[in-house]
Amino acid sequence: MQTNFSVEQLRDSDNAASNSVLRTCVHCGFCTATCPTFVLLGDELDSPRGRIYLIKEMLESGKPATEEVVRHVDRCLSCLSCMTTCPSGVNYMHLVDHARRYIEETYKRPWPERLMRGALGRVLPHPRLFRLALRGAALARPAAGLIPTGTMTGKRLQAMLSLAPAKLPPQSAAQKPQIHRAEGARRGRVALLTGCAQTVLAPSINEATIRLLTRLGIEVVIPAAIGCCGALTHHMGQHDPAMAAARAAITGWTREIEGEGLDAILINTSGCGTTVKDYGFMFRDAPPAEAAQAKRVAALAADISEYLVRIGYQPQRPAPDLTVAYHSACSLQHGQKITSAPKDLLKTAGFSVVEPRDPHLCCGSAGTYNIMQPEIAGQLRSRKLATLKDRRPDLIAAGNIGCITQLSGDGMPVLHTVELLDWMAGGPRPDAIGQSDV
Repeated sequence: MQTNFSVEQLRDSDNAASNSVLRTCVHCGFCTATCPTFVLLGDELDSPRGRIYLIKEMLESGKPATEEVVRHVDRCLSCLSCMTTCPSGVNYMHLVDHARRYIEETYKRPWPERLMRGALGRVLPHPRLFRLALRGAALARPAAGLIPTGTMTGKRLQAMLSLAPAKLPPQSAAQKPQIHRAEGARRGRVALLTGCAQTVLAPSINEATIRLLTRLGIEVVIPAAIGCCGALTHHMGQHDPAMAAARAAITGWTREIEGEGLDAILINTSGCGTTVKDYGFMFRDAPPAEAAQAKRVAALAADISEYLVRIGYQPQRPAPDLTVAYHSACSLQHGQKITSAPKDLLKTAGFSVVEPRDPHLCCGSAGTYNIMQPEIAGQLRSRKLATLKDRRPDLIAAGNIGCITQLSGDGMPVLHTVELLDWMAGGPRPDAIGQSDV
């Protein structure tokens, strides 16, 4: 694709990076066939190719974003299915992240939307605030049906309340900063990113991860002063909060790396993993020492499934006769290119593993997408649940808390892959699986 940035514009590193991405695109349109929003809406501007044209014109003009550009970019899930499909290697992730930051800085949204986006960016990355917000949402849930849905604000409020769990799990002491010693001889030492929303919504995921790793001889460190990795605000275009969160995480992990050392930085929320692995790019303009730390952290980052394959996970008990429908989170399969590891581990554990007929399509979670774009997210959820249930599974497994939250509540147990692996390696039966299923 030919671009027309001025010399002055290209002095900005974001424009220079986007220019390189745009010049890689050859207009082939292969991406349209695997884009969830194009599949649903059939609008070229709601495809990666269409958005690329809109972003190109917006950035080259140097003018504030228009309502049209904002509408179509906002509808993008950042599922990155287009990057898996693209034969030219277009890094759409970097391009759309730049576009979102540009929109945030140049476009004035309607005040209800500004208020909601600001609240989400402030609350979700902070577990204490998030827990308080969920308690309030639980109290308000009975009134959800009374919210007028004639406006997008009403639909978003209703979506927010419907996603909030009726009851929160108790807080987990295992997630607090500490060192979980390996059982027996120590085979390795890792840091675990406990995350932000996950610590509140499903602490059982981190607990299962810690139990499993320590049982396998891995020392697990939960460093102090590491909260959100910055992914959530980064993908909302809120650049400064995202970089501050990422910088704090890098500082905390660097202390451990330069102290007793780390074999890996493990992440069991794939949306976070995609961002942490991209820290080198995000901090490319930082002072040399900070940029080097970011690259080192990114190089050590690994999804829990990657690491379990690396250390040779093996079950310790025979698996029950259960069929697991594996839902591949977009951030795992498209963002990190991890496709076989989780399925192979589940099979090693003894489960029968099936996949939906549309494994490449998003479930509609996508960070805050299921709140900000509830209609599209709802359609994608229904489609994904239907194709998963078509395989007649006993339960669904996924590697991302967003997907787990999105797909839950339809009568089918939805668990994190690591919870099943921990169970088969000697851990407790996950609460979501009833006694009758064992």
